[in-house]
Amino acid sequence: TTIRQPGDLDRLWEFVRGEVKEGRRTFVVVPRIDEAADGEAEDVAAAEAEAKRLELLLAPLRVGLVHGRMKALARDEEMARFRDGALDVLVGTTVVEVGVDVPEASVMVVEGADRFGLAQLHQLRGRVGRGTAASYCVLVADAEPGTPAAERLAAVARTSDGFELAETDFALRREG
Repeated sequence: TTIRQPGDLDRLWEFVRGEVKEGRRTFVVVPRIDEAADGEAEDVAAAEAEAKRLELLLAPLRVGLVHGRMKALARDEEMARFRDGALDVLVGTTVVEVGVDVPEASVMVVEGADRFGLAQLHQLRGRVGRGTAASYCVLVADAEPGTPAAERLAAVARTSDGFELAETDFALRREG
């Protein structure tokens, strides 16, 4: 698990291309479905826009999209296409957090990672590494050092031990 700045992803996308050439797949998770409404942060990645951007950036790779506003059948069909190899990259919200088992998925990119909690990040990271290939989780954020968001990201990058992360979460947020 590594942390990257949003403007420092060129090598990451080349790495994703290499993984696809080896028969592997990539998840890209973002914090929202669509573009920001008035008064919301403009710099937060949205699933629909990111899927379109990655279709162009990663062409000819096959990019799919899933999110919580899709009808369950359409969402399940898209996830099945990813699982079965008809898609190379699946962009989505946290709907990919549970219930998807794709042993060929070796990369998890979480954009806007500072907007997710420790448990969510740990759960998302668990979507990769289910096969025999090495797996990678890239947390993309520009969290200021010393902030709670930066501490959460550093904790996830430091360990894959869920019990240690639970203790860290408790120390950062307290009970409740």
